[in-house]
Order: sequence, then C-alpha cells, then structure tokens
Amino acid sequence: MEETAYALLQKGRHLLETNNPAQAAHVLERAHRLEPDKQSILEPLAIATYNFGRYEQALDYFSMLVELNPSNSYAHFGLGLSLKKTGSMARARGHLKMACAMEPGSELFKLALAGCR
Repeated sequence: MEETAYALLQKGRHLLETNNPAQAAHVLERAHRLEPDKQSILEPLAIATYNFGRYEQALDYFSMLVELNPSNSYAHFGLGLSLKKTGSMARARGHLKMACAMEPGSELFKLALAGCR
C-alpha cells in the first residue's frame, strides 16, 4: 500500500524535528511529488533541503513557496538565506528585508539580514 502525502508529511516532519534533514528531504520529496502545490509540504521540504546543505535546491523550493504565497514571511526568509548561500547577496538582502518588513518583531529575521552585508 502506497503512503499518502499526509503520512509522508508527518514522517518527514518527525525526521526534521529529530535532526535528520537528509532523510526528511527524501521523504518530503515523495510527498511533494504527490501534492506539488501544497505549501504545508513545500515548507518543511525547503527547510530539510537547506539543512542538508542542498542550497540550490532549497532556493528552488523557497522560490516556489514565495510564488504560491508572496505574503509568507518565512518563505522570503528561507529564500534569502538560500540566495546568500549561493552567493546572490543583493537578491538575498531583498528577500531578507521583505521578511523583516512582514515580521518586524522577528529577531531571527533581523539577525539574518544583519549577517548579509
């Protein structure tokens, strides 16, 4: 019996929470193939991929999230971090500034922007 996208999402989240980003990314990629436009799958997939060090791929997933929901501050944050890791500092600053504007109380977002100078 094939696992549902929801079951894979739950398994992937658990793997991510237990600091297994490579395994989480693998499981969440399977869920993403079943439900390609689900933000609830795409966000942990982007995070797992980033945490596993696959920054170009994380950039793609965070870009999809921003495209699906431009008001998602965390998607802008993750996209900014991914852009920074891939050397696109100017674009990274733009997305990190956007995340800070959307969530002005987020110290995490402010620290990321400060580190992108």
